[in-house]
Amino acid sequence: MAEGKVSFELVSPERLLLSEEVDMVVVPGEEGDFGVLTRHTPLISTLRPGVIQVHNGVAVSESIFVAGGFAEVTPARCTVLAEEAVAVGEIDRAATEQRLSDARDDLLDAKDDAEKASAERRIAVAEAMLQAAA
Repeated sequence: MAEGKVSFELVSPERLLLSEEVDMVVVPGEEGDFGVLTRHTPLISTLRPGVIQVHNGVAVSESIFVAGGFAEVTPARCTVLAEEAVAVGEIDRAATEQRLSDARDDLLDAKDDAEKASAERRIAVAEAMLQAAA
C-alpha cells in the first residue's frame, strides 16, 4: 500500500465494484457522512442512501450512489458492502422517477406495517438517488 493511502473496496451483492488505493473516501453513514483516511480509528457503521465520494489528490475521482449497507473501517482499509450501488453518472433519471412513483403507489396500497415500511424505504432510496443525480 502506498504511503498515505487507504485501501478502499466497494462490494455489491453481484460483484466487487471498486478496489483501489485512495487518498480519502467519504461514506454516507447512518449517523452522518464520515471521511476515512489512512490510520483511521476502527469502526463499523450502517449506511443510509447517499453518495460515496472517492478522493484522489484534491479532487473527487468517483461518486457512487449506494442504497444502504455497511462499512467496516480499519487503520489501513475501508470496505463497503452495499445493498445496491451505481455510479452517479449512470443514474437513469426517468427510471428512478418511475421507481419513486411505483414505491409511492405501493405505500398507498400497503395492507400492513411491513408493507408500509418496505415502501417507505424504497421511497427514501429513490428520493436520495434523484438528489444524487441532480
